[in-house]
Amino acid sequence: MFSFSSIQDYHVFLTGNPNGCVTAVGHYLSVIEEKKHLNAFLEIFANDALQQASALDVQRATGKPLGKLHGVVIALKDNLSYKGHKVSASSRMLEGFISIYNATAVEKLLAEGAIIIGRTNCDEFAMGSSSENSAFGPVKNGLDETRVPGGSSGGSAVAVQMGMCMVSLGSDTGGSVRQPADLCGVVGLKPTYGRISRYGLIAYASSFDHIGVFANTVDDAALVLESISGPDEFDSTVSQKPVPNYLAQKEKGKKYRIAYFKETIDHSRLDKEISTQIKSFIDVLKADGHTVEPVDFDLIEYVVPTYYVLTTAEASSNLSRFDGVKYGYQSSVKTTDLTEWYKQTRSEGFGKEVKRRILLGTFVLSAGYYDAYFTKAQQIRHILVDKAKEVFSNYDAIISPTVPTTAFLLNEKAKKDPIEILLADIYTVFANLTGIPGISIPLFKHSNGLPFGLQVLTEHFNEEGLINLSREMTKLKQ
Repeated sequence: MFSFSSIQDYHVFLTGNPNGCVTAVGHYLSVIEEKKHLNAFLEIFANDALQQASALDVQRATGKPLGKLHGVVIALKDNLSYKGHKVSASSRMLEGFISIYNATAVEKLLAEGAIIIGRTNCDEFAMGSSSENSAFGPVKNGLDETRVPGGSSGGSAVAVQMGMCMVSLGSDTGGSVRQPADLCGVVGLKPTYGRISRYGLIAYASSFDHIGVFANTVDDAALVLESISGPDEFDSTVSQKPVPNYLAQKEKGKKYRIAYFKETIDHSRLDKEISTQIKSFIDVLKADGHTVEPVDFDLIEYVVPTYYVLTTAEASSNLSRFDGVKYGYQSSVKTTDLTEWYKQTRSEGFGKEVKRRILLGTFVLSAGYYDAYFTKAQQIRHILVDKAKEVFSNYDAIISPTVPTTAFLLNEKAKKDPIEILLADIYTVFANLTGIPGISIPLFKHSNGLPFGLQVLTEHFNEEGLINLSREMTKLKQ
């Protein structure tokens, strides 16, 4: 019986199993079939995955050098382009569209010997915090099928959570990797803006979008991050900084200076038990020799409004390309009026949440409201960047809850108050507004039986510190 614990252990398994990659793929295909009711996957690349696995088993037998991700079975969120395969951003607007090139992150996965097993379900165009906004049905949390897995990368989170792959990629525009990782009890890592090329990622809000990693362990997430990071001639925003060997950069015994925003841990919307357990863990950190201190953060109520003003403005621009003329959904309504045809196509092709955000973005960019909303939001974003620099001039990291509650019920937030679901991002959007790296590590369990994590943030391009501290925190909870 095949089982997976870490990439390192898997590679040890492969040394004694000449057909190990094929065995692994066969195992994951059977689990995906068994768990298909969770709706985590939109499509399985079974034949491709088995062919890749067979070729990798042959390569290993020849003694040729192996990639860092040799044989690692990975799922892709349905907004990452994989040449010759469908990519739809879980929208009718792109249903049936086949990518003609690889995203840079996907290209690097393949170059390191990874096996791509399928594309995962998500909120349409990555707009949502529950994975209920997909045109192809909601994703269910594998730990409690009446609950959401978080979003927008819910399918990628559940795929790792339920052992349908070893690791997966998602995208994080306001917490869409860290938030579902928290609700599903897995590791979710978002690097610094520009650490991973966005080429081939279907854009939602270009200055906020990050590609991130879901994994069972911090080390597995670190290895995938290392493998897909680095310069790219196709993305002008990607960093030229060298990519460290994250697994080799271990600082055993280091004592960290850690800050936390009082306003996050004592926030009225934070579940009391989550607050209590995180406060208890702060005491554990102090007892282990780390300095953990509160820092004032009086902008907490501004981060979500700022995020939604700016991201919807960018979405309004980015999604204007989807008009049905050259590709994608086309309305069957007969008309000779091109503008009317555009309206009909976009009204039918986009879902409610996407249309809501396009309308809001168009509004805040309009002549009469640009300065009142968009300009002010940009000013607040600049203040938040300065705040992050100020904190990191004195501390190695910031910790906070990842999400205010454990996984909520399907349809619960949408029925009560659609605005309520936006507040699920209250702790995660700070990292996207400022571009700093963040991770959610699964350290806790609520009395309701559901997991929740701790969010750790560090300064720009200090993924080494983020990974090392996360590793130490995980050990303290074992």
